Order: sequence, then structure tokens, then C-alpha cells
Amino acid sequence: MPGVELEETLLPGVGVRYQMRTRSGQLLGIVVQREGGAEIAVFDRRDPDRARETFRLDAEEVDALAEVLGAPRLTQRFADLSREVPGLESARITVRESSPFAGRTLGDTRARTTTGCSVVAIVRGADVVPSPAPGDPLYAGDVLVAIGSASGLAQLDRRLSGQA
Repeated sequence: MPGVELEETLLPGVGVRYQMRTRSGQLLGIVVQREGGAEIAVFDRRDPDRARETFRLDAEEVDALAEVLGAPRLTQRFADLSREVPGLESARITVRESSPFAGRTLGDTRARTTTGCSVVAIVRGADVVPSPAPGDPLYAGDVLVAIGSASGLAQLDRRLSGQA
């Protein structure tokens, strides 16, 4: 992201510390721990060595926050791309439990061959698999981020639900 500096520092045995100054001048520090938890600190504007507030998150809370912040941003980037290229759209398609492709691989869907759409990411909870390969597994609840024509995306949705 242009104009935003994110400083990264390895903390051996602990994890990684990230520090950034927001556009409004607020200094934030985030320590992502090896075990999956995190600490987020908001520093005093007058004394950057003094934390005004510190939040501790366990691994499950970190995953929930990452899902809220990460997946929509990924989808938004593809939505922005689709506005720039006429005829190209993006969609988020959920693999339902009843899908004939739940428990199979992305390649089994033959998405590109049968619909002309490209699956550019798989969102699985807080995890994102960018540029998934044909051998990547699909599970019920996965959200496929796909790009293609409107009709192709509708066809892909029908195919994943077992209607095509």
C-alpha cells in the first residue's frame, strides 16, 4: 500500500513485531506470537515509548480478526480489477456441504474449462490460499474467489452446488 510504512522486527523465540504510523499520526505496534496469539499496542502520541492501551488476543481471536480484515480486502481488490476490465467480474462462491466437490480437488471442478472462470483464491476461515493449484482440496465452507464473465460466474456457482 503506497504511503504506509510497516516496520517488521523479528523477535527470536517470541514472534514478529510490526509497527506502523497511521495517516492521522497514531503509532501502533503489533506483536504476532509464534503460538498464534498477538498483542496490539496503541502508543501515546507525545511519548512513543509509552503504550496508552494494549490488547491481548488469543489465536482464535487473531484468526477471527484476520478473517474480518483479510478476506474482504482480497475480494475488494478483485472487484476493483473487474471495474477496470470491461466484461470481467469477480464473485465469492461458497462450497456448500451438499456440493459434489466438497472433499475433492479444485481441478475436479474443471472451473476454467467448463465456465471460463478462474479461481484466484480459496478463503478457508482466516486462511487464504492465493493462486490455488488444481490439486488443492476443497472443503465445505470454503469460499472461492473467482473472476470471469457474469454468465460464467453464475454457471460456476450452479456447478459447485451440483445444479450443472
